[in-house]
This record gives sequence, C-alpha cells and structure tokens, in this order.
Amino acid sequence: MKRRHRAVLSLGVAALSFACTSLLTAQDPDGGGGRGRPLPAYRPSVPAIHGLVAAGHPLAAMAGLQMLLKGGNAFDAAIAVGTTLNMMEPQMNSIAGNGFMTIYEKKSGKILSLAMAAGAPLALRAEEMTPETLDWGVKAGLPPGNIGGYLVQFQKYGTMSLKDVLAPAIDYAEHGYPMDRTLAAAIAGAQKRLMQAPTTAKLFFPGGKTPKAGDTFKNPDLANTLKKLVEAEQAALKKGKSRQDAIQAAYDRFYKGDIAEEFERFFKENGGLITKVDMAAVKPEWSEPLHITYRGYDVYSNPSSSRGGFELEMALNLVEPYDLAKMGNMSPEALNLEMEAIKVSKADIYHYVADTRTTKVPVGQLLSKEFAVERGKLIQPGKAITYPSWGELSKGTATAQAALERPKGPLFHDDYEIERDTTSFSIVDPFGNAIACTPTIGGGFGNGVVVGNTGLLLNNGMRLGSTSPYPDNVNYVKPGQRPLLNNSPVIVLKDGKPAFVYGTPGGETIGQTEFEMLVNLIDFKLPVQQAVENPRFAVDAKPNFYKPDSEISITIENRVPAKTTEALKAMGYILKPGGDFTAAVGGMQAIAIDPVTGQMTAGADPRRTGYAVGW
Repeated sequence: MKRRHRAVLSLGVAALSFACTSLLTAQDPDGGGGRGRPLPAYRPSVPAIHGLVAAGHPLAAMAGLQMLLKGGNAFDAAIAVGTTLNMMEPQMNSIAGNGFMTIYEKKSGKILSLAMAAGAPLALRAEEMTPETLDWGVKAGLPPGNIGGYLVQFQKYGTMSLKDVLAPAIDYAEHGYPMDRTLAAAIAGAQKRLMQAPTTAKLFFPGGKTPKAGDTFKNPDLANTLKKLVEAEQAALKKGKSRQDAIQAAYDRFYKGDIAEEFERFFKENGGLITKVDMAAVKPEWSEPLHITYRGYDVYSNPSSSRGGFELEMALNLVEPYDLAKMGNMSPEALNLEMEAIKVSKADIYHYVADTRTTKVPVGQLLSKEFAVERGKLIQPGKAITYPSWGELSKGTATAQAALERPKGPLFHDDYEIERDTTSFSIVDPFGNAIACTPTIGGGFGNGVVVGNTGLLLNNGMRLGSTSPYPDNVNYVKPGQRPLLNNSPVIVLKDGKPAFVYGTPGGETIGQTEFEMLVNLIDFKLPVQQAVENPRFAVDAKPNFYKPDSEISITIENRVPAKTTEALKAMGYILKPGGDFTAAVGGMQAIAIDPVTGQMTAGADPRRTGYAVGW
C-alpha cells in the first residue's frame, strides 16, 4: 500500500509540473470576445481519490499531504501547511501574522469561520502614529494571530500530535531548503527596508550577502520557537495530561510564557507597543460564517473583521438577476456587470464593515436580496458608473456609524499603496472534512521586524487600507480594535455537500478574485484548473475605496480578447494591462468536488508559486 501511495503521489507532482510551451496559445482563437469558449489551461487539474492539498508553495502542499498519508485529517494537515508556509513564503505570510479559516466538519455537517486575528496594542495612540509607522517598523505590528488559530483548530478537530505536524516546518527551518526565484527577488527588492532591523537583516542577509535563487534558506530561531511548542506539549503528555490539555500548554507557552516574554522584552527595548497583556488577549474566534444562496448553491465565507466575504457575497447577489452564462465567458457584457457589482459592493463595505467587537455591522441587511435589488439600480449595463456612495439602510436598522465612539487622531494620507501580499491553502481529506485558509503578514514582509530570538517576522496589520485614513470612519485605527483584513476563504455546498473549497491571496483583490472564481465555476461551468487560470481583472481606486467618486481603473490580463477590452473602453473603463498572468490578481488554490460522484480535482495558480497534490 505504501508503494502505491508513492506512485500516485509522483504521478500527481509530475502532472502538475507540466506547462505549455507558448503563452500565445491561450488567446481565444477566434478573437471574438469569448462568448463561452474557455481558454485552455496550462496545467491539468490534479485528481485524487482520498485527499487533496493545494497551497501557495509545493513544499507546503507536500507537508500537508504527508499528514494525510499518515492517517491524519484536514485539521492536522492545516497546521503542517500553515507553519511550513512561514518558511516558504516569508514575504507573504507568517505564523506571527493574521488570517481567516473556513472549515467544514463532516461529522457535524457544520461550516464555521475561525478568525485568527488580533487587536491593535492597547498602548496605541492614533495621534502619535504616521502613515509610515502604521506600515513599517516596531510600532506597525499587531500581536500574532495565525499560530493561535492553527493551534485552536488543531486542538478541537485534529488527531495527531504537535510533534508530528510541526516536524516539516521544523526540518525546513533548521536545515533549510533551496530558495526559489520569487522569494529571492522579493528579498532583493526590499533589501534597503529589510536591512533597517538587525534581527531581520540577520535572517535574510546571512553574512551580509543578498541571497539568490537556489541558495539554502534557513531560520534556526524559528525552528527553536516551534520546538518550544512541541516541548510544552510533550511535557504535558508525560504528566498524564490529555491531548487537548497538552496542546493548550503549547498555546499558553506562546501567548503567556517565555515566547510572550521575549515579545515584550524586544518591543520594550526597541520602542514598540506590544506587551504580554496584548499577547495574552489574543483569542482566536469561532463564529457562524456569512451565508447566501447563489443559483442553487450555498456560499459561505468569513464575517468581519474580514471584508472579503462581504464583497464576494454582495457582488454575487448583485449579478444573480443577470444571465451571465448566456452572455459568455470573457464577454464585455459579463465583465461589465462583474466590475460594476464589485464597485457597488465595495462602496457599502468600506462604510459599514469593521470589527464587530466595537461596531454594530448590519450584516443581515448588507447580505439581503432586497438590499441587492435596491443597490443594483445603480448598475447601468453597458456603462462604467462613477464610484458610488454607500447605500442608506432601512429605518430602524442600527448603523455601523452610529455605534462607534469616534477616536481622536489625525487625518492620514488617503492615497496609499494597496498591498497584495498573502497566501492561501485548501484541503479536503479522506474523511470528508474540508478547510480553506488565507493567512497573511500584511504587506510585503509585514512590518519588516523579526522579533528578538523568535525567528518570527511580524505583520503590519495597522497599515492604511486595513485601517481607514479618515477619523470619522468606523475602521479608523483604535487601541484593541481589529483592523480589517480582506482574507475570506470560501466553502460552497450543493445540496448540503461540499462542491468548492478555495481561497486566494491578493490583499485588496481577494474578495473580487473569489467572486470572479465562483462565476467561472457556477455560471460558466469551467473545470477547476481552467477556472483558476481564466483571465482576471482587478478593480482599483484612487485615492481609495473609502471615498466616493474615487477614480476607478481596471488592471486586466492580456489574455482577455482584444474585442472585449475595446468594448470595455467604449463603456468608459480605464484599463491597465496586467500581462498574460499577473500576481496582482491573486494566487488561487481551489478544490472542486462533484456532489454526486464525490470525484475531487484541484487547481493551483501559475500566477504565483502555488501547487496542488493529491492521493
């Protein structure tokens, strides 16, 4: 049996490494604007019988598959993938970052959302911050959320030990692996900023040299941090503690023990804000996911403090009255409606959505079909409308604006850069469980500061975009408040059974990319890899999406047929070329399951370093 597993695995990896020799073959041969004709995929969909893992890097995908091959479930695989990605994509994510997870547990049939997000430090004073200190350096970071989330879901639903599931990440951190071109280029591009903190320079420029592709990348301090979690677990087990209590011991060592003490020491000595009190206050939060129906499918994603789930579901509501399938894949008519739906949904989200612990978010009305009908009146098929103001809520509905005590602080610069640095992974196991997870470090390399001797690069969760530059907005930076992420992994059911499990990085583009993906799958019925690779667009705003009448431009991939782009320009769109494949529109990791036959296939995005493996 073991021999068979190795054979199946090697075939999957070999198939996944296949690529077409010419990008030009992806153009629609008739140049007629799509009209439902799918473009060929460069990679095949990866099939599996027992389980699939699609992740932002092949070694991380393999770490998750190792757990499945050993008899573990999706929850065991998730912590293996998440911690390994810390090594493979440190510019994109960190266990000291933040994120969201959407899970389907087969036994209960429930779908739940897990917020792996921390609040701003209690010592924060908005009036003392600047756009620069919100983005980079020791004051920019939030306490770590991802590792707490991985541990909590593993404690509740996993079956293996921390010793087993952390082994791949510890191995890569201790002994290293050959750095890929993407990471090497990211380090070189950020060299000036990364050299500002000695702890960061030590990690990314060993011996003072800029690494190149193929060099061995190690992080022994990270290995030691992960070993401390294993030590705490194993010590508790030796004392006769239960598995759950042993994992809790590891959690407490990170958030209340010597690791938390190292965080406090480092930030105190370097003028930062995070303390042991902030670390102990981190509480991964289970909640009911956002839910709508779309053309007979049940769509689930994460609630606030993520905005991406709102964007996905509100945009779907706005296009549901239209026959997108009849219009055709890559037709100007379909793309026009998708672009307008994104604009209208963003206008409401950026006004009403914030941390639910400090703000009353009108979830029911924002996701209602009635609200979509009313807001849909703004959409004028065949035309690019001006970026609108938010919609007025029904009488008697508590507004988010009225619920928040206004913080004091400056008006920050409102024309800021949009960050797109995150990762994502999706897992389906032999037992029918499913997980989609999107962890992030914020902007590229987070706040640029490796914390003391932990080996952990911290997030920059308070950067503008995640927080509002306007003091009168619900999402203005505030002590203890969780800034908004766009991370919003998705699980879709058909007749009560999982049909699609997917997520993507992309910062501001996450919600809209996930919207485009589901239209590809449901309306245009594309196979999963074709749906992943289908040409994408990204809606951008200057100065930002918080401000009505902002100038809207569209980054659009060159594989969209020329007749379609010309028609879109005639409708009034400002189009910016995005290359054949651009990482600016995300890096989708997706799994499709036939609800009738149970057959599973996975797709991974060639726009970044994503890979899918299965058995």
